[in-house]
Amino acid sequence: MNILVVIDMQNDFIDGALGTPEAVAIVPKVMVKMMNFDGLVLATRDTHGEDYLERQEGKKLPVVHCIKGTHGWEIKDEIQQLLISQPIDKPTFGSEALGKVLKDLNNDVEPIDSITLVGLCTDICVISNAMLLKAFLPEVPIMVDASCCAGVTPESHERALEAMKACQIEII
Repeated sequence: MNILVVIDMQNDFIDGALGTPEAVAIVPKVMVKMMNFDGLVLATRDTHGEDYLERQEGKKLPVVHCIKGTHGWEIKDEIQQLLISQPIDKPTFGSEALGKVLKDLNNDVEPIDSITLVGLCTDICVISNAMLLKAFLPEVPIMVDASCCAGVTPESHERALEAMKACQIEII
């Protein structure tokens, strides 16, 4: 079984509080990837509470974003329409819940042949989840489709891709 994980394709990361032109540009590419993917498609959703600015992340990145229940927290409509399951909410960069779901799926249901990640932001949540999944499932090939990812900046996107390559994550 092949898995596609769509990371944090939310309004705030695309054209909201932390949006970038590069994030806007990958939306159609992510949609095509999802529509043509032969396997299970899952998604994550960055999820914060009203106390975001009081938390460690909020102190280091004081831009209120992805507050549960807001428009910015929602998955971009075009992407949401392609999902058949609810996104996995995650309170931080990497999703331990995603790792557990995929490990259980691999061990108890059907072996996973590969996991491909796409989404936002390459240099924060994509790299965090790629590394986390590599730790949960070290023998499963982990891939990142660079054309379907965007970073905080183009430079940080490239640095994150290089870091993942060094950790045996295939960049396609």
